[in-house]
Amino acid sequence: MEHRRAAIPALVGGLLLTALLWWAGASTQALYLPGTVDVLGGRAVGELEYWLTPWSYDPPASVRIGAETFGVGEDGATVDNSRYLSLYTTAMQIRFVAVLLFFVPGALLLVRRLPPVNGRVPATLLAVWAWGVVAGTLAVAVSAPWLIAANGRGSYRFLPQLAGMASGGRQILVVAVLAARVTAKGAGPLPQAVVPVAAARLAATVGTAVIAVSLVVLSYQPVAATLQTAFTGSGLFAEPGDLLRQWLLLGSWAGPAGTPVGDWFLRRVADALVLAAVWWALRRLPVLLTRTTVPAMALGAVCATVLGLLVGQLAQMALTVSDAGMRWGLVYLSSGIGGGVPAALTFGLMAGAAAAMTLRVAGGRAGAAASGTDVTDPGPVEPGSGVTGPDATGSGVTGADPTGPGPDLRPQASPKD
Repeated sequence: MEHRRAAIPALVGGLLLTALLWWAGASTQALYLPGTVDVLGGRAVGELEYWLTPWSYDPPASVRIGAETFGVGEDGATVDNSRYLSLYTTAMQIRFVAVLLFFVPGALLLVRRLPPVNGRVPATLLAVWAWGVVAGTLAVAVSAPWLIAANGRGSYRFLPQLAGMASGGRQILVVAVLAARVTAKGAGPLPQAVVPVAAARLAATVGTAVIAVSLVVLSYQPVAATLQTAFTGSGLFAEPGDLLRQWLLLGSWAGPAGTPVGDWFLRRVADALVLAAVWWALRRLPVLLTRTTVPAMALGAVCATVLGLLVGQLAQMALTVSDAGMRWGLVYLSSGIGGGVPAALTFGLMAGAAAAMTLRVAGGRAGAAASGTDVTDPGPVEPGSGVTGPDATGSGVTGADPTGPGPDLRPQASPKD
């Protein structure tokens, strides 16, 4: 697909995402209107304020109080404290610009390599949606130092403050659903790779194993506690443990001590769903991509990990509701939605790169073997593309012409790519 055709929806989607986040932040003032607490309840108003404040241009109480406190000189005279408020404004400007700058390149790559044609529309929508969550999280993390300085506490526990601010505003990102179907019109038939079944499964297994290192090993509470307390020091960059937990842990779980084993296994269903969703996405990704490059696989793995986390978090919500009912309210129960995105970015990139390299090695070996190697079905194809349906002659090859010299294991590029 041409850059021009993919750049238009990527840019429009980035502008739409930025506008939605700005609108959500501007809606914070509605929570302070008379009668809002009576309608929504105090707990729900507090949770919604926590969700929306990271995207609001109106300085929170902490910034206003900090500006008043640090605006008093040693002799008790009032000094100019507008610089603290201007720092907050600068931070928000950086945040919204960063959302656009992070989203557009990733969406451009996804739409080019995963165009919404030939049955790819649901996969493209989910991938672009997941990347929007990642872009928003990165924007929050990048702009956090300015917000820390605006609070007047930039030299106190900087890294733990950075970790705390980087985790804010994630819930509202989940509801920003974007569309990329506009690229389908006139895109023309695009190739779909023919990938051996064994190579695709092995690549998905390797990528899922990388995700499991964070979800199963590092997220175990004794290991996570060691990770958080192992690195100490002094000065501005002391105590990096909180930041490491933010960027390395996809979850948090402990052993069955103090709880019935059955309940413990039930809680681990969410983790199993995450790994299952990641494995299935990585299994299908090489077939859906027009070219299985390392950047495309890495970005796709990040999106798959984010979607897997959302599936697991929804399962956790369902388990909580089944145990305790709706006594806490839907807003409180959904407070964990969108967590773990920094770790999903870190390990998703590694998982995608590992899966791509495994696929290249395993596919090369399969190409050197007999031409009757079993391959995956690439799904619906366009007429005249030289690819036929399932083989009825017993050659064991699907998605390729049985009369040809054998399946081409190399992903084919589009004439316009």
